[in-house]
Amino acid sequence: MNTNLVVHPLFDSDSHTISYVIWDKETRRAAIIDSVLDYNHKNVETRTDLADQIIDYIRANELVNEWILETHMHADHISASSYLKEKVGGKKAIGSAVTIVQKYLKEVFDLNDQFKTDGSQFDVLFEDGEIFSLGTISAKAVHTPGHTPADMVYEIGGVLFSGDTLFAPDMGTARCDFPGGSADTMYDSVRRVLESYSDDTMLYLCHDYPEGKERNLQYMTTVGEERKKNIHIRDGISKDEFVTLRTARDKVLDLPAYMFPSVQINGNAGSIVPGEFIKLSYNKRVL
Repeated sequence: MNTNLVVHPLFDSDSHTISYVIWDKETRRAAIIDSVLDYNHKNVETRTDLADQIIDYIRANELVNEWILETHMHADHISASSYLKEKVGGKKAIGSAVTIVQKYLKEVFDLNDQFKTDGSQFDVLFEDGEIFSLGTISAKAVHTPGHTPADMVYEIGGVLFSGDTLFAPDMGTARCDFPGGSADTMYDSVRRVLESYSDDTMLYLCHDYPEGKERNLQYMTTVGEERKKNIHIRDGISKDEFVTLRTARDKVLDLPAYMFPSVQINGNAGSIVPGEFIKLSYNKRVL
């Protein structure tokens, strides 16, 4: 791990999402990974409590935000990327295969022509292996399809931010039954990551679900721990075994509670599509 890299996690207990503010101690340049907008589905209202914690942290540490990174187009929470860009700046970035997801969303939800399917709502669309930087710290986008076609793992300063590609070893992997998802492809993506990095490489998680387990929230593991202990895809589990297990598991999962507003807004880079029916507010203020 680059000793200049600072990693600050924030946990959303509603969606079980772990967001991160990461920054370079030398330049104080920062990035936000997988932000969350608080959402009350009963009142169809958002709040910015979690996003404001990110803003407060950035300002308290006198950071300059360069990036608002999405590991994928989330279906379980609404991204706070638009609110955060307005308040602290930064380029919205996601994997270039998000255009595949956007085309599907436009057709299924019958979205109007204001919803673009070329990824132009985002500032940067990363290709597999694309190199970028955070201050003096080198970073790379690694395409890891399977959960969705557009998933990315970010390698930043020698550590990994896994998105929904990998969970804690006792949780396994993310579902693969969303449109464009594939358990077969997920296996290849995960094995590529696990076999490309040393066992001591730290891996920061996007989600954790500690309820019912005899442990606290876990937001970090290592490549070695995943290879030894991951209940779905540790070393020695074949692709056929994984696909059988993952497919059976996905058949009994409910859809995420906030899936429908999340995918429409997140597919538009964290903003409501002009002219569409979704009405939300930031702390009672109409979006």
